Amino acid sequence: MSSPVVSTPFALSALTVAVAMAFSNPLAAQEATTTSDDDATLDTIYVTAEAIASQALGSSTITAEDIERRPPANDLSEIIRRMPGVNLTGNSASGQYGNNRQIDLRGMGPENTLVLIDGRPIGSRNAIRMGRSGERNTRGDTNWVPADAVERIEVLRGPAAARYGSGASGGVINIITKQPSDTLSGSLNLYSRIQEDSAEGDSQRAGFVLSGPVADDLSFRLYGNVSRSDADSLDINADFASSADATPPAGSEGVRNRDINGLLRWDVNTANVIEFEAGTSRQGNIYAGDRAVSQSGSDLLNELANSNAETNRLYRNTASLTHRGNWGAGNTSRLTLGFEGTNSWRLNEGLAGGAEGSINTEADGSTSRLRNYNLDGEVNLHSQLAGNEHVWTVGFEYRDSRLEDPYAVQGAINYGDSIPGLDPNNQDGEADAQTYALFVEDNIYLGDRWIVTPGLRVDHHSQFGTHASPSLNAQFHASDTVTIKGGIAEAFKAPNLYQANDNYLYYTMGNGCPFGYTGNSGGGCYVLGNSDLDAETSLNKELGIEWADNGYHASLTYFHNDYDNRIQAGLDEVGRTVADNGGIFQWENASKAVVSGFEGNLRIPLIGDDGSTLSWNNNFTYMVENKNQETGQPLSIIPEFTLNTSLDWWVTSDLSVLLSGTWYGKQEPPTQSLTGSPQTGEALNVRGPYSVWGLSAQYYLTNDIRVGAGVENLFDERLYRESNSSGAGAATYNEPGRAYFMSLNMDF
Repeated sequence: MSSPVVSTPFALSALTVAVAMAFSNPLAAQEATTTSDDDATLDTIYVTAEAIASQALGSSTITAEDIERRPPANDLSEIIRRMPGVNLTGNSASGQYGNNRQIDLRGMGPENTLVLIDGRPIGSRNAIRMGRSGERNTRGDTNWVPADAVERIEVLRGPAAARYGSGASGGVINIITKQPSDTLSGSLNLYSRIQEDSAEGDSQRAGFVLSGPVADDLSFRLYGNVSRSDADSLDINADFASSADATPPAGSEGVRNRDINGLLRWDVNTANVIEFEAGTSRQGNIYAGDRAVSQSGSDLLNELANSNAETNRLYRNTASLTHRGNWGAGNTSRLTLGFEGTNSWRLNEGLAGGAEGSINTEADGSTSRLRNYNLDGEVNLHSQLAGNEHVWTVGFEYRDSRLEDPYAVQGAINYGDSIPGLDPNNQDGEADAQTYALFVEDNIYLGDRWIVTPGLRVDHHSQFGTHASPSLNAQFHASDTVTIKGGIAEAFKAPNLYQANDNYLYYTMGNGCPFGYTGNSGGGCYVLGNSDLDAETSLNKELGIEWADNGYHASLTYFHNDYDNRIQAGLDEVGRTVADNGGIFQWENASKAVVSGFEGNLRIPLIGDDGSTLSWNNNFTYMVENKNQETGQPLSIIPEFTLNTSLDWWVTSDLSVLLSGTWYGKQEPPTQSLTGSPQTGEALNVRGPYSVWGLSAQYYLTNDIRVGAGVENLFDERLYRESNSSGAGAATYNEPGRAYFMSLNMDF
């Protein structure tokens, strides 16, 4: 998919001038494509500024071949987690929803990881209510694209990610889908994974990708997917139930996926491409008994889990219209109008106290509706100034988010009479926010050795004002094989639409009052949303060195993030109930936190040119600090270190074998609960180091038919979730045992 870059003279059309006059977040890490008049093949033009960002030390790329050779059972997080700096965690150290872990970059938490599809931000998880602990009962946003439709996944960590705006303090996951081909072609993929222990859920999926020309200047791409991962049995953690008749700690819930997405591209001429894309997805869970805080559970939870009930489902619909321009000499532009609508239905849950997060009915459900409207654009321009080459990226972003969740304000409706100034009869559950962003970045080539990249992004939030995010990244080529790289950037995250809603009320009924609190004389404690919150901010720094020579590659990076104003449910009373028998609390900005550590890579070619036959590949993450500086508590429960290793062997041109393993360091729990009480006994348990290994093979029966098979968790290293939340310390999730998978891919 390559041909010479179009060399027409650089002349901005009226559309490009309009884009050039604006400034934006460069969300188009996706490639732009055009059709060559000479050979009718697709031309791939990479946005130069994005290509430079992808060379940062805190960046990794997962290719389609990587996914083929070690396919995920369902969610792409299964393969993303093997990159340096990546773990799967919850968004707090509470242990709630422990098996619904999500991508966490550099210990900053899932809510600080921005997920993109083809450069466009994904916000479906924001349609799910955030609990008092800062957790959502969500699988995250890495399961909206089937594995077979992925061209590559770019993982960007640290200062280079700050330019993507709110929610990217930890980094960015950009899932890039396959683009239309120049000939009619397609593929069909089948996958099945069987767990050795029948108490663990199996997985199956089937997907297709079809693309090609419709007419001389018109082409399409269509992909679809049907998949199912079964839930773990309710008995899988039965040995750790709080009592003989209690609901055991939940295993991994299942998920049913239905996805279809189509893209139509019109190559108007060599300089202009117009794309229209639309898709719809449905994700429904298969309940496994999960709940937020209740240890005992209930007969209803047991019944729902034993019947494989679907207790929540997400519907996501998207549409976008994009213009891409290629003006020669590497100058490009993009303008995108996009829509994302998410409906989140779930059986009603308790919103506070001992029942928070526990399903309390099988008859009534509620739906939250989130609508995101986006308009963003950018231009990438080359120029010469003072004898140096400059590559500019400038642009703008506008985002309008509207949330409707009537059930989220039930606390205000039921208990609002107790709160001074809160009207229980005027609660519609609606919230909205608009953000405007201007962005400029300049990649400056200083001689043959330096690339210096200053940047500035300015965001204005309709509720929380204006925030400027300056950045400076640099690369120094010390020799042909050694490069020193570093960066510093300020990043931020605006409060979400639940935290900032003054009518979002929890009533703790006394069970969740702060430790040592003496103001409860029968009225309990209330936690209110807070429209006066400040945005979370972080100052992200990294410095590292990279060596590459003839297939050998090694790097070491130190990162340090100073994290300020983290939003949490406050423990300081801000008011009293009408009857003066209880306290009022709010979401508040916490004290400073720090996250720091090391990342590294090591690749050693063993056989073949540059290791093309056999290579040894490694990456690691070591966390130095991850804590609230005032309380000393961890921000999330993550391993002290993670080491991924693999031997990649092409036995013949048709047969490849992959042996891979991951070591996880010890994981330490918090020493205080969410209410500030000291943890004791089993709540202080440390999860010790362990390793998980896998062996897989792939064989080409013909050029168009490929089969794969493998064993996951080869040595059956199993771990169990020993409490519903943090009652057993760091034992908050299951590590599934040995499993066998097979895949079949047919190209046509």
